[in-house]
Amino acid sequence: MNDYRIEKDSLGEAEINNAAYYGINSFRAYKNFALTEEKSNISLIRSIVRIKKASAKVNKILGYLGKDKAEAIIKSCDGILSGDYDDEFIVHPLQGGAGTSLNMNVNEVIANLAIESLGGTKGEYGIINPLDDVNLSQSTNDVFPTAMRIACIEKTRLLAERLAELQSSLQKKEEEFATVLKLGRTQLMDALPITLGQEFGAYARAISRDRWRIYKVEERLRETNLGGTAIGTGLNASLEYIYRITEEIKNETGYGLSRSDLLVDTTQNMDVFVEASGLLKACAANLIKISNDLRLMASGPKGGLGEIKMKALQQGSTIMPGKVNPVICEMVLQVSYKVISNDLAITMAAGAGQLELNAFSPLIAHSILESFELLIKAVEKFDKLCIRTLEADEERCREYLERSTSLSAVLIDILGYEKASEIAIEAFESDITIKDYLTAEGILPEDQVEKLFDGYRITNPGRSKK
Repeated sequence: MNDYRIEKDSLGEAEINNAAYYGINSFRAYKNFALTEEKSNISLIRSIVRIKKASAKVNKILGYLGKDKAEAIIKSCDGILSGDYDDEFIVHPLQGGAGTSLNMNVNEVIANLAIESLGGTKGEYGIINPLDDVNLSQSTNDVFPTAMRIACIEKTRLLAERLAELQSSLQKKEEEFATVLKLGRTQLMDALPITLGQEFGAYARAISRDRWRIYKVEERLRETNLGGTAIGTGLNASLEYIYRITEEIKNETGYGLSRSDLLVDTTQNMDVFVEASGLLKACAANLIKISNDLRLMASGPKGGLGEIKMKALQQGSTIMPGKVNPVICEMVLQVSYKVISNDLAITMAAGAGQLELNAFSPLIAHSILESFELLIKAVEKFDKLCIRTLEADEERCREYLERSTSLSAVLIDILGYEKASEIAIEAFESDITIKDYLTAEGILPEDQVEKLFDGYRITNPGRSKK
């Protein structure tokens, strides 16, 4: 028995491994786009499969596809969605043809699985044809963009959940550190006092905005061009099919998808993915800020700030025993930089569409799904392995605050700016705290000094009475 079969297309013949469920189109695409070992995103693939399943159901209802064929296709789709055939999808994510190669890869795998279920042999496309049956009433140009939207909605929900968990952890730290008074810093220089809890409250608020923005962007992703076929005009798809397919894909996914009121627009324009990616970039920017703040506050522990303590997760050096690095923050930073670079690729690819189609949708799909997946995992690890385990070094925080001349700001309302500045300089040169200097020099009574420098008062709005 031969270990390969011969398949034909308009370009000629090719030998296909008999064990493979993909066919000649997938094989040619694999050869043409063999850039790395990377394969197309599995969420995108499964979204395409869901569309094929929904289409088979509609085509069966409308009588365009026979019962046996339709049910065999549906069964094949279910098998793929179970995860049993992931290795059959061999096309690299960066492929020419606006996603045609991946669409054909899916069509061929479904067809050959369906052929076997009907008693045939792989490649007997007279039984089930990848194009005439599996791709019936469809085009890559309405299937691929719709699959992108479905996959992104799935990731949007997961990321929103992870951000909600991170926000909650930051809010708990806000409460835990509410009484930890520390030195604030602007431009890395000593500034007014603040509580560690106030800093974490600001982090929580930033993540809250990210969570809400990403949750809301799903509304923009729900509009699909299914039924528009090649350029959004709907050629080779009946009106009945166009109306029914959106309802069927809603049922299949459980998402509130809707049909675009101008399929031509939704077929050719990719700006919704630029919008979604922009929100991921905003989230990345906030994660960069928070991660860098934490690295700075945890620096040392003896030669840096050392205001907070991070849990040790692994050894940090091959030559310096005992060294521990802020590895989770560093991972989050790298993920965030990657998300920002992906956003540029998405923006350029979306703008490069010409006339009725964007040929670069595979790059958009690959980049935005990678950004989603990286953020989902990174946010989860940041929350569980870093934020939840943070501790404050209250003694170190208090020491920095008391030795800083920034506390002289509380004297402005009583003594004026010039006198407060003079006191700050003299205390600094004498290497004593502002409080001790005021008492030692008899500038203010001790009880008044204690009231002026009360931690709660100096970290909240208000003015001192002369």
